[in-house]
Amino acid sequence: MDEPEVVLSLQEFISSLDHASLPRILRVCSGVYFQGSVYELSGSEVCLCTGDLVKVIGLKLLSASCVDIATNSTYELPIDHEGLFKVVADDMPYSSLEEMVGLLPVGVDAVGSFSFISRSELTINNFTVAPGQELTLLSSEQGCVRCKVTGSEGSKAEILIPLKHLGSFYECQSEHGYSLREILSSTRLQSRRFRCVKAKACGGPLVFSPVYQIEAIMHMRKNIVNFPSSLEVDVTDVTEECQNLEFVKPLTLAEVSGQPPDAFPTVAEVLEAPEGSQHFFSCDWHPQLQKGCRLVLHSHGDTRMVLASTPKGRKTRQYFLISGGYGGRIRRKAREFSSVYELFVASTRTSRLQVSVTRNYEAMEEEGLPELSVGDQLEVLKCEDVELPGKGGGNKQRVGALVCKRTVEEDDDDDDDDDDEGDEEREGKSREDTICLPMYMDAQFVEIISDKKKYSLAELGKDSLMPLDVKVAARDTDLEKDPLPGLPVLRLEEVSVEPTIRVSLLKKPEWCFELPTRWLHMSVSFTSEALPWPKGQPPKLRQETVTEVKEHFYYEFRKLTNVQATPPPRPPKKQMSTVKPKRLAKSAPGKSTVTANSRSLPDSFCQLSTCSEKRSPPPPPPTSTEDEAPPVIPRKPSTQRGSISVPNTYVKRPQKKKKAKVVTEATDSDHDYESVEDIVRIAQENIIHY
Repeated sequence: MDEPEVVLSLQEFISSLDHASLPRILRVCSGVYFQGSVYELSGSEVCLCTGDLVKVIGLKLLSASCVDIATNSTYELPIDHEGLFKVVADDMPYSSLEEMVGLLPVGVDAVGSFSFISRSELTINNFTVAPGQELTLLSSEQGCVRCKVTGSEGSKAEILIPLKHLGSFYECQSEHGYSLREILSSTRLQSRRFRCVKAKACGGPLVFSPVYQIEAIMHMRKNIVNFPSSLEVDVTDVTEECQNLEFVKPLTLAEVSGQPPDAFPTVAEVLEAPEGSQHFFSCDWHPQLQKGCRLVLHSHGDTRMVLASTPKGRKTRQYFLISGGYGGRIRRKAREFSSVYELFVASTRTSRLQVSVTRNYEAMEEEGLPELSVGDQLEVLKCEDVELPGKGGGNKQRVGALVCKRTVEEDDDDDDDDDDEGDEEREGKSREDTICLPMYMDAQFVEIISDKKKYSLAELGKDSLMPLDVKVAARDTDLEKDPLPGLPVLRLEEVSVEPTIRVSLLKKPEWCFELPTRWLHMSVSFTSEALPWPKGQPPKLRQETVTEVKEHFYYEFRKLTNVQATPPPRPPKKQMSTVKPKRLAKSAPGKSTVTANSRSLPDSFCQLSTCSEKRSPPPPPPTSTEDEAPPVIPRKPSTQRGSISVPNTYVKRPQKKKKAKVVTEATDSDHDYESVEDIVRIAQENIIHY
């Protein structure tokens, strides 16, 4: 006859559970808790229905549940609670020392932690202990307990009492204090009642029980759930009955990388497709990673990856993540630099960098810019601070500059009178000098490369530092389709060591590719399916070493791998002239003024201004008219009704000689409005004379 199942509350079961016996399989006997209930903890989904199977795989102590027996109230205390608690002595007597020792709150080897008395006289080997005399338990020795007896006059003695000795023994009240963590770590202490050490007459007995966070796998669920042990559900242990039941355990790619090497190769199922990775990858294998897809996991490890891109001038830039095992042959190409600062950055990564000037530049001594001609060859020597000459012997400024050795071909056209023999001697000659190029100088250079050797990607990474401009001269023959040889230029940007997992599709086990675990957020579960090849005869793998990525991945990768570069230096501040400009005289009243901004002036005004700049201005008007207001012409009376006078509209207006207008530059205004005096004067000149 089958034994009846023992049903316990979840809290009781977890409190009495031996952690070393995990994992345990539980069946929910009662209780329904859905997501969003009051029992939800830190966003963990809680959904326990009657009949569900739960596989407990881990426990983490969260807090302590405290029950006040006097008031029947329950509350929780944190694990690091600083208060101490003392054990409340039990009122019930023990019939033997063996019974008492088995229920002690701590082990019998805890010296001085437990004391008791006997209600009757106790005689052991001619040694008599009076009733009510206190005995302190010291240790247990081969079926006996060693106790210390303290006499009324302070005398002390030790005796051995057999565990089988019968009597009526009572526990003495101990003042020893226990921390909350000590109580929760001992199953014996958890069964006892406590009081606060500081509380003397107030406060009822307290019972503590631990509250754990349960980490579990639920049957037919594809994710790990976390919930507290304080949920009010009843469970029963069915571990023996469900030993062969398979629980799905989801694993992230990072967790797969932590598996031991002997766990591979194996078959896994994709539980959740990659989230957000559609903005990262545009390769052939990425669309295959759908939910339910079967993968063969071959191995995991760290792979040296190189981020590459096509030049910025192309209409659509392409980005690639190239594995260190790429088998193509690569030839270096000359790099182009658009400033001295870019040349300096490249020189820190390349020894004996040589470049050729591709544009002419005139010398500017005040700013420290030397003359450069097309074809000049420069070899970068070092970086140092130099002083600019300054303007007019003013304050000198120190700026960073790149010291280069310049090689210039001699020009033979200047000396036409030399004989032919002298010309032949000068042919092929060149001169060398040292120049300093300020960091802020904009110039065009191209790298001089005499090396025509073809390298592998691994060899190129050892000899040179990134970034590098290269041309793939020979494709990787192991790849079915190599996209790199068709590109005119490929820039190798950054190198990083990425944790990867070598996988292949179950239907195509020989086609292998690498999953970068840092850039793919997905979950898989190991299955018990057999590998798709005969035992001990794995196929020859063809690994994809070139993964095309998108622009978003390119910038995110650069953020993680590239150290923030300092911006290029700014040009030095231009020194202000110490000579004060001459102050222009204000124009007299009645004169026309023109603003400095000629864009807002009429064309006629601009012409006058232009002419006035070429010739000297006319003399000022007489002094007598400067302070006098122009004569006011009385307004013509309006025509009354019945008036017979009609204005003669055929009278010609007398032609008045135009005077040259005086044009001066305005010093106190930026607008082109006319003054009141000019408006009145113009109106006076344009009035019709009868």
